[in-house]
Amino acid sequence: QVQLQESGPGLVKPSQTLSLTCTVSGGSITADYYGWSWIRQPPGKGLEWIGVIRYDGITYHSPSLESRTSISRDTSKNQFSLQLSSVTPEDTAVYYCVRHTYHSDYIDYWGQGTQVTVSS
Repeated sequence: QVQLQESGPGLVKPSQTLSLTCTVSGGSITADYYGWSWIRQPPGKGLEWIGVIRYDGITYHSPSLESRTSISRDTSKNQFSLQLSSVTPEDTAVYYCVRHTYHSDYIDYWGQGTQVTVSS
């Protein structure tokens, strides 16, 4: 069974960079044909897709967040990470890392989620 675990600071100051890491066990982040995505849910709002890193390392980001988003991976540690720069209080949300088949919208594994608050 695949397990995903988010880690990183729960509090970030405005203008700083939000950095989170997803540690994956039970499956390789390089295995065909999966995508590994970051999703967030602000308080009282729906889920928002942030971006994905594919099994082959290619990344895509939500157009609305493209300029501030960087997704990377460390295959030796079976981890992938999110960096969201220049954060504001509107970036406060529960952040999830997930796995999905690349050619499907079905998410088969979720991390437990981690609360990130942007506040001074």
